Amino acid sequence: MGKWIRACFITCLLFAVALTGCSPSAKQSPTAGTDKSNTPAQEAGSAGANSPKVFRFNIGSEPSTADPGLADDNISSMVVSSTFDGLTRKAPDGKFHEAAAEKIETSEDGLTYTFHLRDAKWSNGDPVVAQDFEYAWKRALDPQTASDYAYQLFYLKKGADYNAGKATKDDVGVKALDDKTLQVQLENPTPFFLELTAFATYYPVNKKVAESNPKWAMEASTHVGNGPYKLETWAHKNKMVFVKNDSYWDKENVKVDKVEVTMIEDQNTELAMFDNDELDWAGGPFSTLPTDAIPALKESGRFTVIPVANTYWYQFNIEKPPFNNVKIRKAFGYAINRQAIIDNILQAGQIPATGLLPPTMASNPNGYFRDHDTELAKQLLAEGMQELGITKLPPITLIFNTSEAHKKIAEAVQDQWKQTLGVDVKVANMEFKVYLETLDAGNYQIARRGWVADFNDPVNFIEIFREKHGNNNTNWTNATYNDLLQQAAKERDPEKRKELFGQAEQILMEEMPLSPIYFYTVSWLQGDKVAKGIYTDPLGNGDLKYVEMK
Repeated sequence: MGKWIRACFITCLLFAVALTGCSPSAKQSPTAGTDKSNTPAQEAGSAGANSPKVFRFNIGSEPSTADPGLADDNISSMVVSSTFDGLTRKAPDGKFHEAAAEKIETSEDGLTYTFHLRDAKWSNGDPVVAQDFEYAWKRALDPQTASDYAYQLFYLKKGADYNAGKATKDDVGVKALDDKTLQVQLENPTPFFLELTAFATYYPVNKKVAESNPKWAMEASTHVGNGPYKLETWAHKNKMVFVKNDSYWDKENVKVDKVEVTMIEDQNTELAMFDNDELDWAGGPFSTLPTDAIPALKESGRFTVIPVANTYWYQFNIEKPPFNNVKIRKAFGYAINRQAIIDNILQAGQIPATGLLPPTMASNPNGYFRDHDTELAKQLLAEGMQELGITKLPPITLIFNTSEAHKKIAEAVQDQWKQTLGVDVKVANMEFKVYLETLDAGNYQIARRGWVADFNDPVNFIEIFREKHGNNNTNWTNATYNDLLQQAAKERDPEKRKELFGQAEQILMEEMPLSPIYFYTVSWLQGDKVAKGIYTDPLGNGDLKYVEMK
């Protein structure tokens, strides 16, 4: 599982950690032992210890939803992680702790989990009950919901069958035994399941609210969550305001009273606002810094950068000519000069990607092809055109969501394709929501994408291409590939499992429905008033719960 990255950002995970799983302590909250006292405000404009603590940052564009069952990108996931709490939650110590669940029991065979819920309330005052989790998970699996992340729930017994119309809702392995007890049965032992329960698709949804208003998640006035913040304001395409949720079970460890979020697409404007003390944070994980400014920012000492095991790629719609030919897809992929893009545009330590899986979880960290292999690219283009029986390529367009970095990368690749292949490619930017709709409708030839994992395992990336819908809008599928995924799901030996994923990745790179470009880093600027900033884990996931202001 993972999230689409809409801006140029986003991870460094240890494969072995995922395979051994994690065992949250039943006796400790995610921030147990932290100082709960208020720090007197010291900055100009602050009235003192009792003045509201406000954190301001920019996300660049409008979230597509505030519904955890439908969130499919890092911006929407930021909104839902701020306003919802799963059974578990990842903390700054890098571990997963109990959140909505107070106690977790696991059967010896690893197939049954029993979650005992703590006393908690929704932001509207309703009690959070086990039925809310059962409802939310089955709702996301329901094919009528059309959740792009339904497959993340396929670990549940009969989850995939229900989504495919081969089983009923009652067959799915999640059941509220009573208001405080949730029983979960899995198809196969899943060592990372307690990491999954911290992910948005596994969040609860208030059944009464969702059933009474299908659009409940699209306005602040009707939004109901169980997380550290409440959505107070949603001025669409302008700003969002979150306020501390006094109904939250762990409210003592939420140190910020208000979070103000702007939606300014221009990265230079964002940087100027930071310099003018209008923002407390600029850049990743939910936005990007202007690439032209990075050299000077590095020298200033204000620049923070961390490697993250996420991948940026261009994908092909294999049902749109000429990309219905694998040799032409490879020609376009091999012609890209990844190192030049990193050196001349990104400039923040990214790594050229010649495989899908980031180095920390890859079976073949050296990749599957040579970067900027111009001669082979020319040869494959000629062979592919001959196979299609054409002497001239049709008009080709590369689309991307609005971002200065995406634009610069697209224009650089456009020039590389022209220089190496003699091909004229049009580039076109789109507002993010329109961009997603275009991808889902299959009305594109080449599109940029980025992926951030949600837990430490290659399945995050490999399973995207299991089926021809949801997050896989390349329209590519492969029976052998899917068989390898099924074998990996049942394999208990970590090394054999890793090898199976490597075989699947090799098939993907051999057929190339996507061409990897680079592995991410996340970079940002943090204002002087920030005591603790956005917690960004080694996967590039950001969490606002742990922000503190001086």
